[in-house]
Amino acid sequence: MDKERIFIAEDNHATAREIASRLESMGYIIAGQADDGESTIQKVEETRPDLILMEINLKGHLTGMDIARHITTAFDIPIIFISAHADTLTIEATKQAQAYGLVIKPFDAQDLKTKIVMTLYKHAMTRKLRESEERYALAVRAANDGIWDWNLTQNEIYYSTRWKEMLGFKEDEIGANPNEWFKLIHPDDQKLVQASLVSHLKGVTPHFECEYRVRHSNGKYMWVLSRGLVVRDSKGNAYRMAGSQSDITARKLAEQQLAHDAVHDALTGLPNRVLFLDRLQNRLERTKRNPDSLFAVMFIDLDRFKVVNDSLGHSYGDQLLITVAHRLKHCLRPEDTISRLSGDEFAILLDVVKDVNDARRVADRIKGQLRTTTILGAVERSPSASIGIAMFNKGYSTAGELLRDADSAMYYAKALGGNQHQLFDTAMHTSAVELIRLEGELKRAAERKEWVIHYQPVVSVETGKPIGAEALIRWMHPHRGLLPPQEFIHVAEETGLIVPIGEYVLRAACEQAAVWRRSGNPKFWVSVNISARQFQNKDLVGQVAEILAATGLPGEGLRLEITESTAIRDREYTVRVMNDLGALGVHTSLDDFGTGYSSLSYLKQFPLKVLKIDQSFIQDIRLNPKNENLIKAIISMARSLGLEVVAEGVEKDEQLEFLRTELCDNVQGFLLSHPIPAEELLKLLG
Repeated sequence: MDKERIFIAEDNHATAREIASRLESMGYIIAGQADDGESTIQKVEETRPDLILMEINLKGHLTGMDIARHITTAFDIPIIFISAHADTLTIEATKQAQAYGLVIKPFDAQDLKTKIVMTLYKHAMTRKLRESEERYALAVRAANDGIWDWNLTQNEIYYSTRWKEMLGFKEDEIGANPNEWFKLIHPDDQKLVQASLVSHLKGVTPHFECEYRVRHSNGKYMWVLSRGLVVRDSKGNAYRMAGSQSDITARKLAEQQLAHDAVHDALTGLPNRVLFLDRLQNRLERTKRNPDSLFAVMFIDLDRFKVVNDSLGHSYGDQLLITVAHRLKHCLRPEDTISRLSGDEFAILLDVVKDVNDARRVADRIKGQLRTTTILGAVERSPSASIGIAMFNKGYSTAGELLRDADSAMYYAKALGGNQHQLFDTAMHTSAVELIRLEGELKRAAERKEWVIHYQPVVSVETGKPIGAEALIRWMHPHRGLLPPQEFIHVAEETGLIVPIGEYVLRAACEQAAVWRRSGNPKFWVSVNISARQFQNKDLVGQVAEILAATGLPGEGLRLEITESTAIRDREYTVRVMNDLGALGVHTSLDDFGTGYSSLSYLKQFPLKVLKIDQSFIQDIRLNPKNENLIKAIISMARSLGLEVVAEGVEKDEQLEFLRTELCDNVQGFLLSHPIPAEELLKLLG
C-alpha cells in the first residue's frame, strides 16, 4: 500500500520542521511545505497531496479559511488546521472552512496521528459515498425517473429535481406537504392511489405500485407509474417510504390507440360495426327503461360507388369514402354515433329524436352535404346516397334487428332510384305509391302553374330600408294548401321538373321587379335562386336575355344566386356564364357561402358581384366566437375583392348589431321580414 503524502503549511519554520519530523517517523511522506497562502495553493496544485496540515492563521493576504475553501472546492483534499488557540472563534472558523479537525500546538504525537488516520478514513468514506450517490443519481437520470422520499413520522415528502421537472415545476414551486402531491392527482384516480398506498402501508401488498393521471403545471394531465417501498422499525411500524415516478404517457396513449383501433375503421377513423352495435344495444336498453325516449337508426349506402372504384381506382374510392365520412359527421350532433360498417356502407345512431321528422331532417342534411362536388383526380363527382331509417318501437329487442330494418329501408330507397331516404315500416309499398303520387301531382302543378312566389326583403344595413328582395317559391296545393319548398323541391330536382319550375320563378320574379321599379323604386332588384340543373343549361344566358327583354327589366334589376357546389362543378364553364350574365348587367351571387369546402381557393377566379353568408354562421353570432371570427374574415375578404356582402338568416337584434359593426352591406331574415306576397312588399316600399 502506498504511503500517504502530507503537505505542511506553517509559517513558523521550526514548527514546520518538527511536524515534518514527526510525520516521517509515523511513516508518512512529506509532499511539500509552504509558509504563506499563495504558495500553499500553488504547491498543493502541483503536488496534489492526500492531506494538508495548515496553520489556521497563515501569513499572507489570504486567511486560512480562504485557502481551505479554495483547496476543498478545487482539489477535494482534506485539511486539518493547526493553531495555538482553542477558543470559540478558532473552532467556529474551523467549522466554517469545512476542515476535518483542529490540532492544538504544542500537540501530542499520538493525538496528531489519530486525527490524520481518522481524517483520511472519513475523507475516503465521504468520497465513496459521493461516488455512490453520483452513480445512483446517474442511474436515476438515465432511467429518467423522478424520486420521492416520504418521512411518515414528520409527514413530509422530498421530491427530486427530476420529479418536479416531470410535472413542470421549478425547485420551489411545490412544498413538502403530501397534500400538494395528492391534489395534483386526477379526481377520478385519487381513490385508487390512496387505496394502493394504504394497502402497502398496512402490509397487505409487498410494495406500492400504481398507474394514475397527475396534473402537469400547464394544466394538462399526464400518466405516471409510481412505485415505492416502506421502511419499518423493529416493531413493524412504517416510518419512511421512498419510491420513483415514471412518465408513462406515451405508453398509455399507445394502449389507448390500440384499443381505439380495435373498434374503429382504419380508413375513416369512424366506429366500426362492433362498436356501433354495442352503442346501439346500450341505447336500446336505455329506451326499455324509459320508453318515452325515442331514437332512430340510419343505414346509408353510396349510389354508384362501384363506378368510382372501377373507373378511377381504389385510391380515389378511398378518398371519396373519407370525404363522405367527414360530411356525414358534419350533419350530426356530438351525442350521435356514425359508423362505417363496410365498403361504402355507413350507419348512424340518432341518440334522441322527437319524432320521425327529426330523422328525415337529418337525412335531408346528409343529402345536401353529399351533393357538394368532390374532386377525384381530374374528375368532379357529386356523390349521393340511398338512406334507410328505422325508428325504435317496442317490438325491437336487439340492435341487430334495428340495423336490419334500416338496411331493408335503404335497399328500398335504392330500388326507387337512389339519392333519397326511406322510412322502414310494414307498409313501405304504400309509401312508394305516395311518392309516385307526389311526382304526378308535381307534374300537374308545373303544367297548371300552381306556384306562388313570396319575396323576402333584403335591407341595407346603412339605411335600414329594403333595396331588393329574394324570390322564394311556394306550392298552392289544391288539397293540402300552401306548401313550403322543402315539401317538394327534392322531388322536383330528382325528376328534372326543377328546370321548368325554375324558369317560371325567374320570369315571374322579373315581371314583378319591373312593376316595383315602375312604381317609384327605380333601383329595386330581385334575386332568384338558380338550381344546378338550370345553371348547367347551355341556353341559360339566352333565356335570361329573353326574359329581361320580354319583361322590360334592366339587367341590374336581376341577381342570380348559385351555390358553391354549383359554381365549382365546372369552373371554366362557371366563369364563362358569369361573364356573359355580367355583360347583360346581371349580378351573380354566391349563395350559402361558407358551407362548401373549395370556395376560398376558387373565389378570385369567379367574376362575382355578391357574397351571401350562410345563415348557419349568422345564427351562431354571440354563441360561437370562431364563427364570429369567420364572419369577420369573410366580410374583410369580400371587401378586399370588391364584393357586396349579404347576411341571410338574421333573426336577433344582436346579430344585426354585430353585422352593422363589421360593416356588412345588406341583411335579410325574420328580424326584418318574413317572405311576403308581392303586394305586401309594395306597401312596405311605400
